[in-house]
Amino acid sequence: MSVGPAAVIFDLDGTLVDNLRFHVQAWGALSRSLGLDVPVERFEREFNGWRNEEIIPALLGRPVPPEELVRLAEQKESHYRALYGPHLVPLRGARELLTRLRDAGLRLAVASAGPRPNRAFVLDGLQLRPFFSHVVGAEDVTRGKPAPDLFLAAARALGVEPAACVVFEDAVHGIHAARAAGMIAVGVTTLTPAELLREAGAHWVTSDFASLPGDFEQLLFSGR
Repeated sequence: MSVGPAAVIFDLDGTLVDNLRFHVQAWGALSRSLGLDVPVERFEREFNGWRNEEIIPALLGRPVPPEELVRLAEQKESHYRALYGPHLVPLRGARELLTRLRDAGLRLAVASAGPRPNRAFVLDGLQLRPFFSHVVGAEDVTRGKPAPDLFLAAARALGVEPAACVVFEDAVHGIHAARAAGMIAVGVTTLTPAELLREAGAHWVTSDFASLPGDFEQLLFSGR
């Protein structure tokens, strides 16, 4: 990318908010209720970025009827929201960066495999929704990450070519998805170590939005 991007796309869980340990706790509780003993690492690595429609059948090792899928997903997600609710805060520097990006004229979107109630819980609970022109979710695509579908759908909604987009993403699957979409990928190290995000193809990594790498920040706002 020789000039600054036209759009920035944000993952939600683990990116705009540091909440993944609460998701992992909720998945663990659901698994135990089903008599399953699932390693924590499976939720942190294998399933991170997947849709519930993909996670639950993989967890159970069998096809899951729609009504059972809805029931188990809501059991897990309502538990997650109860766990995380008292701790709901944006990742350091998020609001300030969003303000700068908006004021610089970049188009902004969220692309998250999380279900609609979870997206509303964060975006409305933190009053972040007004920053974003579009919010793309699991219901808008047939494949979760590492497929590029979510990010490509966000670019289409924004009316921007994929090559003109920057993605902020915390998961290896998400970095793979951004790269497969032909976008600049920036890894956020809320859960996944920097070296794994770089191995996955992240062009830059950062611990939060208040300490972006200098050369990346220069690219982000070049010409603005």
